[in-house]
Amino acid sequence: MRLFLFVVAVGVAIGLLLPSSKPDPAVAAVPGAVTEVVLTRGSTGHFFTGAKVNGKPGVKFIVDTGASIVALTMDDAQRLGIPVDPSKFSVIGEGASGAVRGQRVMLDSVDVDGIRVNNVRGVVLENSTLSLLGQSFLGSVDQVSIAGDYLSLKDSG
Repeated sequence: MRLFLFVVAVGVAIGLLLPSSKPDPAVAAVPGAVTEVVLTRGSTGHFFTGAKVNGKPGVKFIVDTGASIVALTMDDAQRLGIPVDPSKFSVIGEGASGAVRGQRVMLDSVDVDGIRVNNVRGVVLENSTLSLLGQSFLGSVDQVSIAGDYLSLKDSG
């Protein structure tokens, strides 16, 4: 039990030391001000972020600068109320393991901690376990940069 409490205490301490990806509300509230979101590289070497899609929170994305489009899992799409019809799935691209099947969708908006992009092209992927934040979002942000273990998104909205 002591070991468990020690591990929990260490985890909380580490969590408090890591930089937050939340923008400064005072900056985000000023029209035309630059909003910056800074993400920390995860233990797998990837950058993850939560986002609102179509105004609904709770989508966990892996930031994928090599993906041309935002891609949702079927579970995320269904939870968001996005109509998915597996009979309409077709080959939409090529992945490392071959043909990728899915259904094209248009997302009203994707919002990562105050950086919002409207009318985002997306797909719902067949058999995917991760939603991808791709270039149809990232390409609309003013600046995306990676330095060491940090990925920065800057936008003047």
